[in-house]
Amino acid sequence: MTAVRVPRARVTGWLTGGVVVLIGFVAVSLLVGSKGIPPATVLDALLHFDPTQPDHLFVHDERLPRTVLAVLVGAALGLAGTVMQAVARNPLAEPGVLGINAGASLLVVIGITFFGVTSLTGYVWFAFAGALVATVLVYGVGALGREGATPVKIALSGAAANAAFVSLTTTVLLTDTDTFERFRLWQVGSLSGRGADIVGQVAPFLIIGIVLAVVSGRLLNTLVLGDDVATGLGQNTTVARSVAAVTVVLLCGAATAAAGPVAFVGLAVPPVARMAAGTDHRLALPCALLFGPILVLAADIAGRVVAWPGEVQVGIVTAVLGGPVFIALVRRR
Repeated sequence: MTAVRVPRARVTGWLTGGVVVLIGFVAVSLLVGSKGIPPATVLDALLHFDPTQPDHLFVHDERLPRTVLAVLVGAALGLAGTVMQAVARNPLAEPGVLGINAGASLLVVIGITFFGVTSLTGYVWFAFAGALVATVLVYGVGALGREGATPVKIALSGAAANAAFVSLTTTVLLTDTDTFERFRLWQVGSLSGRGADIVGQVAPFLIIGIVLAVVSGRLLNTLVLGDDVATGLGQNTTVARSVAAVTVVLLCGAATAAAGPVAFVGLAVPPVARMAAGTDHRLALPCALLFGPILVLAADIAGRVVAWPGEVQVGIVTAVLGGPVFIALVRRR
């Protein structure tokens, strides 16, 4: 990646604008849905919750957890993509490309088929385990040999792992139609039906991963220079990569477990963050922290509006929204 320096005032402007836009999308997410609720009632439900009122219950049990999860998932995927691209020194590195989503999907299918898991709270732990296995496998294979975990080896091991996981998942699904029917509802990537119980399960992992990612900017700045330069600057590359790997496992595992594979967020957000903040990850990571939730909330809101009173799943909309953004960035740079 070519070093790009951006004036601090410009970065501050991007961050301030991002905070304002994010607050606006959070408000819209709480107001928009299949059930029409007046803004005053929504505000009253947030400030003076009354469990005897149906509208208050709907806001508290449906829209609020969904909005919180959208913010957490967006932040996690945006940060994870930024960390992965820095470690791999590859602008195409993201959870889908490196097989992490496929690993989570495989374990969910195994959980449904062999352990009879039928609820989202059960999917969470199998998906998290699958993402962990995929991350460890990809990095472990990529680190084999004298040169260690080079960008090319990590990319190749990720592609191979992704193909293997997808093949195994397809094999199981083709032999069990019941599993396919249950799995497809999770596979598209959705925030619908995720209540406070799901948020409570994944929030600790997401928060720890977010904190680790944000404070790892200096480590990532040295890793993108290459192992030889990083070592010459006194950086222990093994420790730095281990911290990055733990961060990615926490972020991708928990986000994919809660919402399913949400496409393009980890691919489209990092280039926008670097455009706003340059290649200094101490500044790019906070930008990704804001831009990821904005993209996911925008996709979730759009999915509720375009098919009202039904909805289009957020994983489908992020692909529609993120694809043109990514293509435009590629053509520009």
